[in-house]
Amino acid sequence: MNKNIGIIDSNRQAVANELAKLLADEYVLYTKTRNAHWNIEGADFYDKHKFFESQFEQLNTMIDSIAERIRSLGHYAYATLKSFLELTHLTEVKDDRNDSQVYLKELLTDHESIIIHIREIIQLFGNKYHDFGTSDFITGVMEEHEKMAWFLRSHLEPNSISNKEGNLSI
Repeated sequence: MNKNIGIIDSNRQAVANELAKLLADEYVLYTKTRNAHWNIEGADFYDKHKFFESQFEQLNTMIDSIAERIRSLGHYAYATLKSFLELTHLTEVKDDRNDSQVYLKELLTDHESIIIHIREIIQLFGNKYHDFGTSDFITGVMEEHEKMAWFLRSHLEPNSISNKEGNLSI
């Protein structure tokens, strides 16, 4: 059936392709967060186990939203591990330690990488492909990642709110 939503077919395809890459990143990050949840060890086990659970639940919701956005543009959201690994720009790193600091740092790096990637494509969606709906949509996804990164960062640097002079850091 013809998709008459005010975006030409080639632009919808380009946007769907970029969203497929983002979907792959989200799924890899989801898997890495699940891994942290399952394998965390140490004195802070219970706290971090629950924390990682809340994070992978948020990622699961974002994954579903991105896939549904691809479908709303008239394309399929292919969901195979092979396609995700081919499209993602994230890496799988296995550290032999299962402590919270290792997981927190790696997940924070991945969230920040996704934030930077989204910032790069927000304008592309609106200005080049004339899909301001998707531009707005991924702005919301980026904001979720910023909040999740803040939570991860807060676990890594609990005293970073003030600098040496006692002023608030921004």
